Amino acid sequence: MFKKILIANRGEIACRVIKTAKKLGIATVAVYSDADREALHVKMADEAVHIGPPPSAQSYIVIDRIIDAIRQTGADAVHPGYGFLSENAHFAEALKAEGVTFIGPPPVAIEAMGDKITSKKIAASAGVSTVPGHMGLIEDADEAVRIAGSIGYPVMIKASAGGGGKGMRIAWNEREAREGFQSSKNEAKASFGDDRIFIEKFVTQPRHIEIQVLGDSQGNLIYLGERECSIQRRNQKVIEEAPSPFLDTATRKAMGEQAVALSKAVGYFSAGTVEFIVDGEKNFYFLEMNTRLQVEHPVTELITGIDLVEEMIRVAAGQKLRLSQDEVKLNGWAIESRLYAEDPYRNFLPSIGRLTRYRPPAEGSREDGTVVRNDTGVFEGGEISMYYDPMIAKLCAWAPDRQQAVEAMGRALDDFEVEGIGHNLPFLSAVMQHSRFREGALTTAFIAEEYPDGFAGVDPSAEDTKLLAAVAAHIHVLCERRNVRISGALANRQREVASDWVVTLPGQELAVKICEEGNGSAVEFAEGSTLVVTSGWLPGASHAHFDVGSMRMGVKVSLVNSAYRLRWRGIDVLAHIRSPRVTELARLMPRKLPADTSRMLCPMPGVVTSIAVREGDQVEAGQALATVEAMKMENVLRAERRGVVARIAAAAGASLAVDELIMEFE
Repeated sequence: MFKKILIANRGEIACRVIKTAKKLGIATVAVYSDADREALHVKMADEAVHIGPPPSAQSYIVIDRIIDAIRQTGADAVHPGYGFLSENAHFAEALKAEGVTFIGPPPVAIEAMGDKITSKKIAASAGVSTVPGHMGLIEDADEAVRIAGSIGYPVMIKASAGGGGKGMRIAWNEREAREGFQSSKNEAKASFGDDRIFIEKFVTQPRHIEIQVLGDSQGNLIYLGERECSIQRRNQKVIEEAPSPFLDTATRKAMGEQAVALSKAVGYFSAGTVEFIVDGEKNFYFLEMNTRLQVEHPVTELITGIDLVEEMIRVAAGQKLRLSQDEVKLNGWAIESRLYAEDPYRNFLPSIGRLTRYRPPAEGSREDGTVVRNDTGVFEGGEISMYYDPMIAKLCAWAPDRQQAVEAMGRALDDFEVEGIGHNLPFLSAVMQHSRFREGALTTAFIAEEYPDGFAGVDPSAEDTKLLAAVAAHIHVLCERRNVRISGALANRQREVASDWVVTLPGQELAVKICEEGNGSAVEFAEGSTLVVTSGWLPGASHAHFDVGSMRMGVKVSLVNSAYRLRWRGIDVLAHIRSPRVTELARLMPRKLPADTSRMLCPMPGVVTSIAVREGDQVEAGQALATVEAMKMENVLRAERRGVVARIAAAAGASLAVDELIMEFE
């Protein structure tokens, strides 16, 4: 077994590998850039080596710098994690030349599967079902349009060396094919240093389902079930689960056997993933093979009980697989939610800054038999940098069945506190409560179809409104009782806390009568129903569990001026608790004016790569106006309404801060 492993990566996956290495008694080495000097993976490792400036092209993906770190520390093996150098055959060869073991597949398999065109040809030869498309390289946008037309729209434009959703576009017509080709080419060049593009048929009603494979160097290969990864935004996975709510036993077996056949065709060993697109009739087609550990591997670990990182290490050390296909058993259901530093209220644009609060739910088994796991590479007080992927954590929940797993994930998201940056926790919570998700009626178009205008939060139902009103009333009365005790002690006399209040939520007013009920409050509504609320909440606490009738709610609480901000299950509301008289006066206050759409501001820190209009141009709602690159992703900014461009304040190549002016409209 290895004595020391260097992890050629950062963030949560580096932390994840370090945990397993420590379990096996193996020393670890972290590498870090200037931006990661205080990162969690650096603190967790036994040793750490500085490898360069923040941009990954000058640090994490510079092979010579990783080799130097190996020589400095005497590491005898390297785990690449995912991303960066994980699927770089030249890196694997360089390690071999250095006499260091690459904890991953053989270079020939990486090279064969790393090129999407080559991999599809190999898959077809191995008897694996593939998507119709043009496997040759495409020179320019005109050729892309001709090929797309011959295949038939819609088509998927993809980077040959792509991954992680970068360099991918769906085109439904000639205009989108032309625009998508150039955007895919640009993103591919920036992300992978390889701008080769190909086109294939886009399968309608598609599900993204992948098979986890595991093999050793003695030729033994097995599959560990599937993962459903259909909840995606811009081809980037957001929520994954295992198993899939769609597959039956026969389809699972067929997909698994084809995944193993492909792996054997390239002499594969270690952990890997074969990705398929599956249509509504359970026809499946090969997409690509990821010759590395996947981001979503924890859900497979939770339903199989297999530590994939440990198996990768053992296989790299020359050991034989410790189980056969017949011994693979799928137990229960697991869901993973990717927590990103992306603001869902601003079209999921990246957010950077300091985590002023980072409190994940407790990991481990719960009294109800569910399990919570959180893979992360951050900590409270740490910074989210503009240089790397915006993932903060991967929150996982396991339960005996899917319904219980969804409920467990919903509770875990309710209990997750993140402040200081924009993040997608509210959106993840909303998806967990969405009826279509709960039914398992998923496709890769789920987000586009269910949130076509973006995410603006969840509108509370009548039942939700009463629950939140009861919580707000309870909180307010607790504060009032506390104030009475303090003022009474100072004045040496007590006054009574009023029982009649009005809870004002967006668009609603609820008159309530509040009385003490044991350790809690009985909140009686005007129509006669009563909810008893108990909690351990104390004034100033940012999160607490509230038992409201038979419902236990994990609610985030903060004071905003004179209102209570309550966040729960994607709902984000301000609740004002006022006396009846003050409520009457509050109705006379002026309303806040709608947002100003006469100016386009930069929604995130980034570089303007292009301006698509000129001063004086007439623009339509939805028209592309400018492109801003941030975190290696091109973000197209579009007009919110019809108008005329009055002034352009930023030119292509300009580096802008958030909310810096790009253009103004008449």
